[in-house]
Amino acid sequence: MGQHSRHRTPRRRIIGPTLLTSCTAVAVALVLAGAHTITSQSAAASSARPAAAPPADPAPSPPVPSPSPAAPTSQASPASPASPASPASPASPARSSSDAVLGTTAAAPADAQSAKVGALFDGAVAAGNHFCTASVVHSPTRNLLLTGAHCLSTTTGVSFVPGYRDGSAPYGAWKVTAIHTAAGWRSDQDEDEDFAILEVADNDGRRIEDVVGANDLGTEQGFTARVQLYGYPNASESPLLCTNATTRQSTYQRRIDCPSYPGGTSGGPWISTDTGDVVGLIGGYEQGGDTPDTSYTAYFDHTITALYAAAVAAAS
Repeated sequence: MGQHSRHRTPRRRIIGPTLLTSCTAVAVALVLAGAHTITSQSAAASSARPAAAPPADPAPSPPVPSPSPAAPTSQASPASPASPASPASPASPARSSSDAVLGTTAAAPADAQSAKVGALFDGAVAAGNHFCTASVVHSPTRNLLLTGAHCLSTTTGVSFVPGYRDGSAPYGAWKVTAIHTAAGWRSDQDEDEDFAILEVADNDGRRIEDVVGANDLGTEQGFTARVQLYGYPNASESPLLCTNATTRQSTYQRRIDCPSYPGGTSGGPWISTDTGDVVGLIGGYEQGGDTPDTSYTAYFDHTITALYAAAVAAAS
């Protein structure tokens, strides 16, 4: 797949914008069981992995294989955006999430949940310019996004377009102003810390969470759950949706089998169907996976909780 201009190693999950950097990507570090200290480009916090691995989950119903600072407790209610006057209506012919057949992928319906998910753009908001996926995460500052750390390392020219479809930005384009990542990623590109929290500027005096709403950050929720997986393929101008059960891949990684999630879907949120929390994102192992039919996420534990706290403090 193409190389991303944000100083990252080429992987299948990311689409390459036109600008290339002079930096070569560092190799993905060995997964460490030791301490992990949280840092960000504008704030710092510290945290250590537990000596023991996260507890094993009770055996879940098996997933359907593909066919080919503590987490916030309140969730913001979506407010009416400036344009259009109300959240996106489900005018898309795509199926509703409640009708999803496990382990199948289709176009995501235009609804309140998909409005919280959008594409990251390099330069103009135009077909072919998006390179990764992100989603709005609830915070007291109401201006934070969640995406993969491997997606970008600079904010220059980057904007987030929630609910993007077919060249349309129904809730506007929001300028990315800051990136917060964990120390393990910044120093060694530790795949167990492949997550980033972004700040976005106000748009017409409004905070993004007041326009489209947000999902709470869900941490320490175990490895097995039924989730909805969203993502924007680089060759498509609308998001995909797949629902399936997750399983444990390794000590700090979980996986899901959903077909046809190619380059561009990196950073796409994993939304728990039980809690509505975002409990993962496409990233982690092989920056999201080495096949479009299986995706991975770094496990959301105290490491991302500390990163979230640092981002909130920096954005306040």
